[in-house]
Amino acid sequence: MPDSNITKKALAFALKELVETTSFSKISVSDICTRCDMNRKSFYYHFKDKYDLVNWIYYTEYIALIQDKEYENGWDLLGSLCDYFFENKNFYRKTLSVEGQNSFSEYFRDLVVSIVTDDLEEIFEKEDSIDFFVDFYADAFVCAIKRWLLQKDCMPAEKFVVLLKRCLLGVSNKLVQDYSTDL
Repeated sequence: MPDSNITKKALAFALKELVETTSFSKISVSDICTRCDMNRKSFYYHFKDKYDLVNWIYYTEYIALIQDKEYENGWDLLGSLCDYFFENKNFYRKTLSVEGQNSFSEYFRDLVVSIVTDDLEEIFEKEDSIDFFVDFYADAFVCAIKRWLLQKDCMPAEKFVVLLKRCLLGVSNKLVQDYSTDL
């Protein structure tokens, strides 16, 4: 394992430990460095800020692992994502509650946009308003996931995905019925 990954993992571990007892917004780069006995220069060599470190954690723990997996459909991918968030809910509760530039919320939304864009372009084909649809669904998914995780006693991931699926498919089925009776 290259030395840079050892350093990055040490910084990630330190941040995760700190998040257990401190709100994310109150954790400084100095706190992270002190926790793993490193200097700030080492931190800034690898990451531009603590948000970049959170994004790296998410990428290495989840995104890098699923890139080679084949999912039958988007629901399976969503289930995998929600399982990961549920297993790491204490960490992501604190990091998702922070908004703004470079935040994990912004990074996560950008990832969701890239995932839903392909599917929505296929569904809506050459629709001029594709950007509107992508923004709508990305915001809806991110908001739903944040609301779910931030609940004190959030339901298990499997139940959340089932309810989300029922909600989306129920609306879709109703719209199809309404349109077919209008014809």
